[in-house]
Amino acid sequence: MSFAVYQPPQVQKSYPVLYFLSGLTCTEENFIVKANALKYAAEYGLILVAPDTSPRNAGIPGENDNWDFGTGAGFYVDATLAPWSNYYNMYSYIVEELPNLIAANFSIDINKQGIFGHSMGGHGALVCAIRNPNKFKSVSAFAPIVAPMQCTWGTKAFTGYLGEDNQNWRLYDASELVRKHKYHGHILIDQGTDDKFIQEQLKPEIFEQACQEVNQPLTLRYQDGYDHSYYFISSFIEDHIKHHVKELGV
Repeated sequence: MSFAVYQPPQVQKSYPVLYFLSGLTCTEENFIVKANALKYAAEYGLILVAPDTSPRNAGIPGENDNWDFGTGAGFYVDATLAPWSNYYNMYSYIVEELPNLIAANFSIDINKQGIFGHSMGGHGALVCAIRNPNKFKSVSAFAPIVAPMQCTWGTKAFTGYLGEDNQNWRLYDASELVRKHKYHGHILIDQGTDDKFIQEQLKPEIFEQACQEVNQPLTLRYQDGYDHSYYFISSFIEDHIKHHVKELGV
């Protein structure tokens, strides 16, 4: 697995760290190159970590056949069906392996770790944070897939990685999770109104309703005229980094 790391220029004893999870078809490079985040990480003294979105060249038949399943589309789950289960364990990678690797090689403050992401990565960030609030003390998302059990991207991935029993899917659906595991902090989500995926795939209103049911603090902002691209992310990345700075107490 590949990942990108940005370390700020300040000399500090330890650094807060933010993990950014990218969306379908992306690599570890997309966020670092396109999001315009590095100057804000430098300003606030944050390490940024951007992992790849799936294993690559695993030798699984058909792994490159679809843009929304297999290579570039790990969906941040731990696969239970063979042959995917031998390689596609992105949830454990994000929650355990990668943070341990970062902690072993960089001077980070393990009590100040946040996570955010875009689209499929926004789904992953919400799931990882809600299930692991003691590890990820802050969370935000850009145009996340918040109800994957109710959209074709999610059902395709979950069926292929986890099987037909949708009870297993609930572990990776933020709208299902937040009803049972209310997150301790404030969640920030930005969603573009001109995003062509908003109605069929993203469904932000479902997560908003779930949060209202359990009094989960949520700021869901609809940004007029913005689509699903990295121009959208770069326009509001400063707000998200400030959100994490506040939540982490940096």
